[in-house]
Amino acid sequence: MTSAGLLASDRPLAEAYDLALVDLDGVAYRGHLPIEHASDSLVEARARGLRLVFVTNNASREPEDVAGQLTELDIPASADEVMTAAQACAALLRTRLEPGARVLVVGGAGLITAVRAAGFEVVASADDAPVAVAQGFAPDLAWADLAEATYAVAGGAWHVASNRDLSLPTARGYAPGNGALVGAVVAATGVEPSSAGKPSPTMYRLAVERAGAKRPLVVGDRLDTDLAGARSGDYPGLHVLTGVSSARDDVLAEPGLRPHFVGADLRVLLEPHPLPVAGAEGWWECAGRAARVTDGRLELDRQGPAGIDVVRAACAAAWAAADGGAPVDPASVPELTA
Repeated sequence: MTSAGLLASDRPLAEAYDLALVDLDGVAYRGHLPIEHASDSLVEARARGLRLVFVTNNASREPEDVAGQLTELDIPASADEVMTAAQACAALLRTRLEPGARVLVVGGAGLITAVRAAGFEVVASADDAPVAVAQGFAPDLAWADLAEATYAVAGGAWHVASNRDLSLPTARGYAPGNGALVGAVVAATGVEPSSAGKPSPTMYRLAVERAGAKRPLVVGDRLDTDLAGARSGDYPGLHVLTGVSSARDDVLAEPGLRPHFVGADLRVLLEPHPLPVAGAEGWWECAGRAARVTDGRLELDRQGPAGIDVVRAACAAAWAAADGGAPVDPASVPELTA
């Protein structure tokens, strides 16, 4: 069982853990663009012995395509180092269905490939009497595809979503994700689906088993998917502040969403992580920086600009207060930079 709060590591994380389960968008890259320090940090982490598996809620792409994009961004990767929500969805289907069962796939090529590879017959219509519907994101999905899924689920087919992310990042901003499209089927049928992607820990478990890892570390940018999945699977989780969730979100996080480590970017894989400790007058101190909660309001020390150790101290102070029954007033928590 991992700690309910932050963890300490006197060694760099790349040396303390044997496998990093690395999210893609917001961690390894942003859309089709590189993220500063991602390539150098991951290459160096590998050189120190840390194995990598890239874990994504995207079910539309083949693992080979994902590995190719990473390699083009100077993060060398092979298809067997990629775990997609499509693969997790197919694994979830196998828990209840026999090989050869008919599955209506509403999604992209990656999901079709994964479902077929799991031994199921892929069909395209509710009229083919599928016993399950596997739904994943694809940018060209249309009303007709959602209608077929609705007809099948209303007829008794098991609805399995690759993930339920409501939004996804694009070069122009955030667009509707698979969860939004799944929501249309749920609204029409009243049936809640099973979900294979994060925050379910299914993908993490599959990746850990495939790698034979003993000390895995989850690395992500979203508290509600990456880090929630780490908590639910009882894996240590590192939150990097290069994507969706912010340092302020960390401070205000509910227990099931809290990271175990926090860092500005992937360079933190190459660094030790000090643990905040309780000091005098309610202050929580971390590497010379401090924070406390007084009368429900977060206070930060005034020793200099914000930094990652201030974030760590603020998390410790706010979480201790919340767990003690006196949560911090969100209005008192500023945007924090690392």
